Amino acid sequence: MREALKEAEKAFEEDEVPVGAVIVKDGKVIAKGRNGREKLQDATAHAELIAIREACRELGSWRLTGCSLYVTLEPCAMCSGAAVLSRIDSVIFGAYDPKGGCAGSVLNVLSCRDFNHRPRVLGGILEEECSFLLKEYFKKKRE
Repeated sequence: MREALKEAEKAFEEDEVPVGAVIVKDGKVIAKGRNGREKLQDATAHAELIAIREACRELGSWRLTGCSLYVTLEPCAMCSGAAVLSRIDSVIFGAYDPKGGCAGSVLNVLSCRDFNHRPRVLGGILEEECSFLLKEYFKKKRE
């Protein structure tokens, strides 16, 4: 999660919503991502999707079995869906998102029994650090 926080800090410095993600396989970070919606003017440029795309290129496969996604904010519906479709084994997130989180806060896409894949989910990891960065970003935006 600390590596994901580093990516979130980079996003903060780039005036993006500070969300960072890393994908780990066999104890090694194989992909990183941070929000890039403003810079890229792309609604899909979420940290998780950027990391998933990079991991797929790194492994030469769309199947990310054996991989864990670490992200500083509870994934939205789009990112949760991408985690399911890419067959990621685990999703570990920091801050809960009561307005858009789809790992249990608003919806629970990651644990939907109707899907053919359900990653393990663990939330609240380094929650205070992840939340603090987001709060500081939006506080700065309101000034």
